[in-house]
Amino acid sequence: MSSVKILYVTQEMVPYLPSTELAEMSRKLPQAIQEQGREIRIFMPKYGCINERRNQLHEVIRLSGMNLIIDDTDHQLIIKVASLPAARMQVYFIDNDDYFRRKFTVADADGTEYADNGDRIVFYARGVLETVKKLRWTPDIIHCHGWFTSLLPAYIKRVYSDDPFFADSKVVYSVYDKDYQNPLSDTILKHLCADGIAENEISTLKSGASYANLCKFAVDFSDGVVQGSREVDAEVMKYARQEGKMILDYADEESYVSAYNDFYNKILGQ
Repeated sequence: MSSVKILYVTQEMVPYLPSTELAEMSRKLPQAIQEQGREIRIFMPKYGCINERRNQLHEVIRLSGMNLIIDDTDHQLIIKVASLPAARMQVYFIDNDDYFRRKFTVADADGTEYADNGDRIVFYARGVLETVKKLRWTPDIIHCHGWFTSLLPAYIKRVYSDDPFFADSKVVYSVYDKDYQNPLSDTILKHLCADGIAENEISTLKSGASYANLCKFAVDFSDGVVQGSREVDAEVMKYARQEGKMILDYADEESYVSAYNDFYNKILGQ
């Protein structure tokens, strides 16, 4: 019997970005789950502040070169990879000159959030899924960490639902403590509709693409929801319970490995 395949998609991860609760979990959880006998892949954005030489990133030519159209403009998808030898893991990075070459992550040096963050998370979601197809790797579970990944569940369940690589994939979304303040541009609604998501299915975002609404939108299309931080937006977790989603409550350092492993089995009906 083949091992369960789990795709981890995150917005940040140590050692490539400074330590946060999300970045630490994105580093520790895949290794721990791999040691449980699962097969894993990891994706994150290649922000311009990530030092390629120090972290030994290199471009994967066979995966790069596709153009993704956003707002009638072609944006080249560039894929890079780095290894974590001690963990026997590779990390794939989604890169693009327009969206990810600036020297910060989601806000500038003054803390002003980038006006095109909505476009960036659309590109990231589509870039991850197109790259997984090129890898010819079919994930059983796709686990999304943080608001920068919040569009992936909708793309998996609607835009890519007939694709054999994702047709049977289960989606898990982890909610973390709020780390951005202002709603994203409402152009995000136009992008979602243009990519084939029905207008009546984006109602969660119509009052604004705020942090809470983005998380709720991810919940709408997820099979399971994880409380990733000890303190999260209570409104989001309440919404997940009202929607009848499988829930994994916050698991501390001592219990998280068995808690996540059991939750994955529950999601898969095992």
